[in-house]
Amino acid sequence: MTFRSLLELDARLSDRLRVAEQPGLLRALAVFFAHSGDSWFWGLGLFLVWQFGDSFWKQWALVLFAAIAALAVIVLTIKFLVRRRRPAGEWGGIYRNTDPHSFPSGHAARAFMIAALALGLGPAWLAILLCVWAPLVALARVAMGVHYLSDIIAGAALGIIVGSIALELHPILLTWLSSQSGFDLW
Repeated sequence: MTFRSLLELDARLSDRLRVAEQPGLLRALAVFFAHSGDSWFWGLGLFLVWQFGDSFWKQWALVLFAAIAALAVIVLTIKFLVRRRRPAGEWGGIYRNTDPHSFPSGHAARAFMIAALALGLGPAWLAILLCVWAPLVALARVAMGVHYLSDIIAGAALGIIVGSIALELHPILLTWLSSQSGFDLW
């Protein structure tokens, strides 16, 4: 199988999952999950968790925020190196206009990284919820026609890898931030 035939298979399979042009409950759910992985939503949510949470939640929010920022740099670097065009379509104009490249999916990467971090940081109930949510976000991006299947698979793998690295590095980050004079996290 050639690379070109793999890309064609990827496009055909992705098109079968597409519901962007079909009104109804499935499309409404796909829109909800596709947007639930937006970076602005997570940035605002983590700020609120940090602002109003106890020391556990403040640390949790800080680790996730730092990991999301690092992941964004990695994803954007890969996107501008690969430069794969998004599938044709109307839905997701803001994504198409601000980021015309689809590989890898930043939403899938972010969702799977958040789930991986929750598995390591806890609490268990939230980790379970986020492990169910992450694949729904990724599939919704294909269903709404802004990504191919290979985009979300690569994004999910990247998110898990970056999440695992962040779990290893988060004690160092927290120690460094705590040691900075005049920087009170908690």
